[in-house]
Amino acid sequence: MSSGSTNQGGVADKALQLVLEMKRNPDVLPPYNTELIRLCQQKIDELFQKNAAVVEQIRAGEVVDSSMLQPRLAAMCHIRRCMMAYVNERKNRIRSYRWRYGGALPASVRNALCDAEIQFFNDYSSSLARYQSSLGEGGVNLLLHTAPPKSLFVQVRALEDYGEFETSDGTQVQLTKDSLHSLPRQDCEMMIRQGVLELVH
Repeated sequence: MSSGSTNQGGVADKALQLVLEMKRNPDVLPPYNTELIRLCQQKIDELFQKNAAVVEQIRAGEVVDSSMLQPRLAAMCHIRRCMMAYVNERKNRIRSYRWRYGGALPASVRNALCDAEIQFFNDYSSSLARYQSSLGEGGVNLLLHTAPPKSLFVQVRALEDYGEFETSDGTQVQLTKDSLHSLPRQDCEMMIRQGVLELVH
């Protein structure tokens, strides 16, 4: 096997690591692998330029070795598929975080995103907000009733010193760490997702 084809295999194997990276971390979002993505992009460009040069020589009537055209094309397609699977899986998880946490991402998630992913999250949040506000006269918060409520009020415990919190009926509640409260379910579901409150069973 030539050194060129060995090098292609090396980068193709590394591209597969992008997919495996997501598969090994189903519950957390690993940091965006900028270095490996850049390496894959550079390799695709390199392989494309090599194939383009051979094609130009063939068109010019020159006698050239075209045996690597198909292997290089296959390598480019493999690397591209791995990159697309990686990016698509990350986008799906970022969408799910919008439904889980609302518009405020935890630092552990935000720090794992690249700039383009942060912009994607912000754009998705804006689109969702516009859609919700267009439903009915006063809009509908689709993030609230994701499951049928068992009761209108729930028992919750504050996990941090949050401060003053106003319920939908205007009641003022002081949330201090470990304090217990009975609150309307619709008022505290988002704060439960954000880790400010937890349900007391």
